[in-house]
Amino acid sequence: MAKFHPGTIASGLLAGVAMATLTSAALAQAQPADASAAAEPAPGEIVVTAQKRAENLQNVPLAVQAVSSAQLQTNGVRAFADLNRVAPSLVVRPAENPVNASVSIRGVGTFAYSIGVEPSVAVVVDDVPISFQARAFADLSDIERIEVLRGPQSTLYGKSASAGLINIVTPGPSKTFTAKVTGLATTDDEWQGQAMVSGPLTQNLGFRSTFNYDKYDGNVHNLADGDKVNGRRIFSTRNKLQWEPTDRLTITAGLDYINGRTTTGRPFIEVADGALLRGNPAYPQSVWAPGVTVGPNNRDVDNDFTTGTRYHDLAQSLKIAYDFGGLTLLSITSHDKFHMKDTLDQDESAIPTIDNRQFGTFGSQQWTQELRLVSPGHDRFRYTLGLFYADVSYSRNFTRGPYYSLARWDATAESILTAGFGQLEYDILPHTTLIAGGRYSHEKVEYTFHDYINAPNFYAGSDGDSFGTYKLGIQQHVGSNVMLFATYATGHKGETYDLSTGFNINRTTPVKPETSRDWEIGARTQFLDKRVTLNVTLFDTHYKNFQAQGIENLADGTFNYRLTNVGRLRTRGVEVESSARVTRDFTLGGSVAYLDAKITDFPDAQCYTNQTAAQGCFPAANGRPAYQNLSGTRPPQAPKWKLTANFDYVHDLGSLPFQGVITGAYTYQSKVNYSLSEDPSTVQKGYGIANLSIGIRQPDRHYEVMAFVNNLFDKHYYENLTNSSGSYAGALAIQSYLPRDFRRYAGVRASYTF
Repeated sequence: MAKFHPGTIASGLLAGVAMATLTSAALAQAQPADASAAAEPAPGEIVVTAQKRAENLQNVPLAVQAVSSAQLQTNGVRAFADLNRVAPSLVVRPAENPVNASVSIRGVGTFAYSIGVEPSVAVVVDDVPISFQARAFADLSDIERIEVLRGPQSTLYGKSASAGLINIVTPGPSKTFTAKVTGLATTDDEWQGQAMVSGPLTQNLGFRSTFNYDKYDGNVHNLADGDKVNGRRIFSTRNKLQWEPTDRLTITAGLDYINGRTTTGRPFIEVADGALLRGNPAYPQSVWAPGVTVGPNNRDVDNDFTTGTRYHDLAQSLKIAYDFGGLTLLSITSHDKFHMKDTLDQDESAIPTIDNRQFGTFGSQQWTQELRLVSPGHDRFRYTLGLFYADVSYSRNFTRGPYYSLARWDATAESILTAGFGQLEYDILPHTTLIAGGRYSHEKVEYTFHDYINAPNFYAGSDGDSFGTYKLGIQQHVGSNVMLFATYATGHKGETYDLSTGFNINRTTPVKPETSRDWEIGARTQFLDKRVTLNVTLFDTHYKNFQAQGIENLADGTFNYRLTNVGRLRTRGVEVESSARVTRDFTLGGSVAYLDAKITDFPDAQCYTNQTAAQGCFPAANGRPAYQNLSGTRPPQAPKWKLTANFDYVHDLGSLPFQGVITGAYTYQSKVNYSLSEDPSTVQKGYGIANLSIGIRQPDRHYEVMAFVNNLFDKHYYENLTNSSGSYAGALAIQSYLPRDFRRYAGVRASYTF
């Protein structure tokens, strides 16, 4: 079958959209519509591009939280997983392999590890969708802001946004020549250096380049070789070249490169007395973990094979924006190629006679093309119309052995998607707006799977699906500083194949799409000359054909653990964001999310290890494996309460040409279970983390030096837990994933701008 990449389809799509442009251009007024061309915000305003146009956050009728670069710094956010600290509705659960990491919004994420499964929470960087979430886990250097959009965003952003979207915006070229160097050092040996240079090359040509290097050995000690693990080494560069040959035409080219390495150690925090590796009496704990003191504060492992990843990614993008006197036409073309090698010490020991290893490679390649027509932002009738094409392919090579759980296979998956979308807004009255949007998509998915151990050993197939999503809403302005809205939106997560170990003839039927429907009611308010902001959102979302690992009843009377449509899920609650400029020098901010989440239909779920009949596990019978009914239980990664608070105090130091700066941040999260199976041994209790920074800077930030302490009160918590009892003949064995701030640490961050 012939494939059409963006370069071959762009001209045809452009011609069709251009005809609509020329027809309506005469009605346009000269207002900026390009999402990247946001004007300088007025005091008390935050400009976001959540609806693919630059708008004041207080006028956007959806649940969106904007996190500035200053907030990221205060909360010590330097990697994607650190976003847990700043967005109450967001939970990022890392894993030893980024392919298996999960991002949840309002308790809904991806609880599966097949390479063909797309995420429920989409990630977009500078208008370019990131098909593979793990790329976003790598680096968050040189960020202008991050927008977290909660609830289904499928109308404007497509099939990978059924639960929400993370929109990452990076700065563009500056109008004057600017350079900045930043350095960071911590008491636990993290070193980071960053250099940025930006400015005009000619009157119409500007650039911005950022180079970042971050090295952290880790906070886990591997007794087998004496090295530290659970760390990272990242080199990255972001580059933009922006050309404005006329007042109406802007062309922006982007080139990003990342090269990184991660190591992982999973310390045992609880092990039953007499636990034997693989049930072998020759391998008690004193043999498989010599020198390790198991307990909640354990930071030691004993692995003779490094667990971690090595990866690199090259991404290119080209954005062309033409202003027809207010009406803006955009073409956004992107290409991304990601490659990763991953390794895992599968026996979690240094015993040479049972050295079981897991390793492989993962690759993804993406081509996308979007054409977007955006009307002026202040017309009575406003619209965003677009066409979208994506060709995304994945490849996975996997080996495990040689002693037990043998596996050796490779697989490929490809998705070719075409879509048309639009959102219309009409002011039926001076302060009342009706909203309607829709998206229609067609997707073809293909796969191959080659099993080198089990016969038959080769499978291939394809399938196609056409689907639509939509959004309806009403927006009401009450005075100049109060906006109310109500919306109803649907979401869609595409069909896929379960490409993982154990693939067989019973998995050759694709898993059905996951769909969602969402009600939201919200208020956006400001008081006291916009010095106080208070935003509130109520939501109720229902998911059907929820995709997760479950038990499948097969037509031949057998049963199988696999990715399947396991039932229904519901989330509802309230989200509040607030800020206050108390004085010229002192600002406060805070946000809180209350989540009532429930699995409403999941009758054939896996039992957790050692679950008894009294605990709800129905025993195996007639060839059917043991199972439990999770209907009525809480989904994983869904804390009932999560809140953040921050403050910023800046004061002139008398006659000195400096300002004193004190910033602080606090995050609290109630208990959460990291397992879909409701395993009581994988529950993280509620905890709170406080960060504090103090320093000096010049008013124009020419110089800035900040000392900081993260996890001020040394509160220990885990960002993931796993029950490994199956490797110890059923004896309890719980492993932890330690976050970067598992222990209190301090540091200094300094920058010089010229």
